Amino acid sequence: MQVGVIGYGPRVGSAWDDKLPGKDLAWLSEIEDKADIEERRQKVGGEVSGLRDETTKFRTWFKPLAQNGTPMCAALQYAQSVLQRWIRDHTESFPPIVFNITDGETTDGDPRQPATDLRSLSTQDGNVLLFNVHVSSMPGAITYPESDIGLPDRFAHQLFEMSSILPPPLRVEFDNECYKVGPEARGFVFNADIVEVIQCLDIGTWRLR
Repeated sequence: MQVGVIGYGPRVGSAWDDKLPGKDLAWLSEIEDKADIEERRQKVGGEVSGLRDETTKFRTWFKPLAQNGTPMCAALQYAQSVLQRWIRDHTESFPPIVFNITDGETTDGDPRQPATDLRSLSTQDGNVLLFNVHVSSMPGAITYPESDIGLPDRFAHQLFEMSSILPPPLRVEFDNECYKVGPEARGFVFNADIVEVIQCLDIGTWRLR
């Protein structure tokens, strides 16, 4: 499997630059040895033993940054250019899956058309899937909805519209992970907790057929 990470803020481009200069996509075997090791304190334990602090080692590949706007249109267009090249060389593969993790407040125009263009790319196995993970200061949490009813603002409505409808084989995988999703469920989560985000990323990497 190949993985790419696109950062968008002061500039739009590959977040592998420090670890793998010049690469947009990298094989997992290339990435695994590039991580930094950090020690973090976290709460562990249960109801019987109680909680305790424990030092755990974490592998990190890049530092998160939040600055200078949200050029989402440019990021989606960058992803499209990367995947166009990839698909030319992998026409029979299952299609790429794109996860857009964002606060939703794009600063460079309406991202719906770039999202449509991205989703229109396809291999012989189907179209590119676009998941949107919306992190918002608004209250509430919604996971894999079938409609935008109940979403709190225009950014959430926009991201829902941009998200792919989950194909039937992927819905089966969601059901296996205790997410009962409907036939029109989209790859969209709003204010999901970190466990749900990780499950979203994990489920989304399954082969589609």
